[in-house]
Amino acid sequence: MGRGRSRRAQRAPCPPGRRRAIIAVDPLPSARGRALAFGAHYALDPAAPDFADQVRAATTGKGLDFAFDCAGVPAVREQAASVLGLGGSLILVGISPRPLTITEGLTFNYLQKQVRGHYGGFPDSVTELVQPAAAGRLDLAPSITDHIPLADAADAVNRLENKIGYRLRLILVP
Repeated sequence: MGRGRSRRAQRAPCPPGRRRAIIAVDPLPSARGRALAFGAHYALDPAAPDFADQVRAATTGKGLDFAFDCAGVPAVREQAASVLGLGGSLILVGISPRPLTITEGLTFNYLQKQVRGHYGGFPDSVTELVQPAAAGRLDLAPSITDHIPLADAADAVNRLENKIGYRLRLILVP
């Protein structure tokens, strides 16, 4: 992804016969690169001035069927809701104590958009993630920030609480 004025979306070919592309959105170029490596067809910068136009181009003008907010940040939710297409759903994965506000009034109703909550902390959710990883169909290694000895768990908690590092996903090793 280039810097400066050129903020074109990174693209990977959409498989033949697939109706919709997978579009990743992240402010960090490294995260967009990881998304493409994991199979996204487009990786967009949410700060790009033409972000909504890029989404429309990637969806042939239809907008998103689904947008997953994993950040739990009101601005992310608002931006995601604004690029949903007819009957599109905003899935709230990121948990936030802040109230949910939808400022898009008439268009939200007219296009029959939806907001749904998701909580992935159930035992079945863990199994759904572990099974493909154990079978070699899902490589989670690029998403892991660090492996920390169990004896240093207090350091791991400190890193999480104080957000020391980028997108912390720590593994405690016994």
